[in-house]
Amino acid sequence: MKSSDIRTPCILVADDQPDVLEALRFLIKGEGYLAVPVNSPAAVIDEVESRDFDAVLMDLNYTRDTTSGQEGLDLLNRIQLLDTTLPVIVMTAWGSVELAVEAMRRGARDFIQKPWDNARLSAILKTQIELGRALRRGQRLEAENRALRAERFPQLIAQSAAMRPVLDVISRVGPSDANVFITGENGTGKGLVALTLHSVSMRSTRPLVTVNTGGLAEGVFESELFGHVKGAFTDAKSDRVGRFEMAEGGTLFLDEIANISQGLQSKLLRTLETGEFERVGSSKTRRVDVRVLSATNADIAKEVAEGKFRQDLLFRLNTIELRLPPLRDRREDISILAAHFLRQHAEHYRKPLTGFDESAIKALLAHAWPGNVRELDHAVERAVLMAQGDVVRAVDLGLRAGREGPPKLEEMSLEDVEALLIKKALARFSGNVSHAANALGLSRSALYRRLQRYGLLGAGYERERQTRPTQP
Repeated sequence: MKSSDIRTPCILVADDQPDVLEALRFLIKGEGYLAVPVNSPAAVIDEVESRDFDAVLMDLNYTRDTTSGQEGLDLLNRIQLLDTTLPVIVMTAWGSVELAVEAMRRGARDFIQKPWDNARLSAILKTQIELGRALRRGQRLEAENRALRAERFPQLIAQSAAMRPVLDVISRVGPSDANVFITGENGTGKGLVALTLHSVSMRSTRPLVTVNTGGLAEGVFESELFGHVKGAFTDAKSDRVGRFEMAEGGTLFLDEIANISQGLQSKLLRTLETGEFERVGSSKTRRVDVRVLSATNADIAKEVAEGKFRQDLLFRLNTIELRLPPLRDRREDISILAAHFLRQHAEHYRKPLTGFDESAIKALLAHAWPGNVRELDHAVERAVLMAQGDVVRAVDLGLRAGREGPPKLEEMSLEDVEALLIKKALARFSGNVSHAANALGLSRSALYRRLQRYGLLGAGYERERQTRPTQP
């Protein structure tokens, strides 16, 4: 049960008559609830925006208009825009069936006429508090279920020396609440490591919510992370829970974190520092308790040095930094990973495959794997689909390392051709990136991006970065 479900219920009471407010406060206190009295519609909005309530008990008539109830109906509309789950009970001394129907049509949960019956009002409050809390629990659960993946929990498979430091950090840091910053090339398994860290933590029974921050347009970033209220912008047809709220009590995984803009970085930093945020379109400050894991394949030190990524945000994210080695540096794991993927895909596609023949094993070990573990997974899945016997052969894998001689140009993809030309240019200029970039008609930064994409970042590249000044 969440702490919000066991705390003392808090009721906002609104009426322009002091004696009515005092009588209602006394009644509500007698029921064991907290009462917050206010005497105007403006004060109601201020309170609803600034804190959470379990219900609102409000008059429909104030000093400006004492008979029609229009002022209260307008206030009801504004409350609905702020929080559709907040139960509102309306009351008026000038009650009528028509006014009651209109109030209910606009979202009121119940209606009571002055002078009220204490027993009936107490029963209404109890019912609406319980229903409001149930509705909010349902909203949270619905959001969590959308975020949780239905597939079987993946397994972190690693026996190589290069992965031992990674496994050691996971075992020591995983059970804590420390933020972890995961780096590594595309396809090295950063998402799987985040899932493993969550699974060994004290938060494992709560959700792990993943956000691909690099795939979010700037206009929807705040709404996605922090949520929005109905009417906050044109397409905001209803309240929406953001990813931070969905991860309450659990873990939030921010993938491709280096790709967010400077302006959005500052908003994220504030939430990481204080645990506080506001939904888009609302001034009510909310608090969350989440552990934040983040990941990037970018050179984050370079991003900070160039002013593209805030250093103070990085300090918040990388309490622990965990770098994943590429698959080419953990070749002892290739065979066991391939066997795992084979069992997984053979079961999925219902194919009776028992393993790899000798040619397939040689092809797996000889391949460079620029796409890392993700590429290996896809290669084995392809082999399962293409295999005709009970074992996978080299030809089923479709890897160039399993063929006789180099591939023909017409057999290569556009990306393969580009990678080949880059390798040749670098070889021609003895690894000098600037000269190779000029020969290829690229800027140094554009060539660096391609080197990273194709897994060609080697010692020569690192030496040049350390000895040559960065060019704009």
